Amino acid sequence: MGRARVLIVAGSDPVAGAGLQADLKTVTALGGYGMTVVTAITVQDTRAVTSVHPLPAELVAAQMRACLQDVGADCVKLGMLATGEIVAAVTGVLEAYPSIPVVADPVLAGTGGGTLLDERGREWLLRCLLPRVALLTPNLPESARLTGIPVDDLDGMRRAAAMLLAAGAGAVLIKGGHLPGEDLVDLLLEQTGEQTFHSQRLPGSGFHGTGCVLASAIATGLAMGRSLPEAVAAGRAHLRRAMERAQAMGRGQRLLG
Repeated sequence: MGRARVLIVAGSDPVAGAGLQADLKTVTALGGYGMTVVTAITVQDTRAVTSVHPLPAELVAAQMRACLQDVGADCVKLGMLATGEIVAAVTGVLEAYPSIPVVADPVLAGTGGGTLLDERGREWLLRCLLPRVALLTPNLPESARLTGIPVDDLDGMRRAAAMLLAAGAGAVLIKGGHLPGEDLVDLLLEQTGEQTFHSQRLPGSGFHGTGCVLASAIATGLAMGRSLPEAVAAGRAHLRRAMERAQAMGRGQRLLG
């Protein structure tokens, strides 16, 4: 098998801690070959998102088709999609490639604020894109917004994951980083059952781009032929190492190593 190909569809982060820059660094670090489709230009730093400028939906779709028709892909990683028009365009391109697994990180808002997916985009994600997704990776606030129910403990995570699975997702990984306390849990729900992954909270201030890095690492594992639980476990291990090496290079959240 040749080098695993991961097509990244995401927004640009100028400090390269999140977004397509973090995705590309992750895929490369794990031995894959990453390609990037830009969905939006953001103005952000380690403290906040101050401006978002989505690209035209057809331009996003054209970038995807250029990569898929020439190089191809073993997995597609979706990050920030910004607008309903972009969600619809991405869904339309993916319909022509039903055998390629899709990992979707439903980026709804930046950790430092800023809306990164409009309301129509959220509706299109649930109605049209979700059935094409092999794995959805929401955090607790994203899970609550997507399902409309409180998600603040493991039982809430189970209920939300079941709702998203019933809505069409192939599998759901709800990330528990927003849970209180030192013991954190991520929940993976597939049609065949659930699996939990546990970790200890690292001390210090927050981290920039953890969701992007995790989803990209999982996508790389799937592109390399790993099973979903194997890819999730390996992706979490990679993220943990990156968090342990993180540095406070800016004035806000730490940037992952």
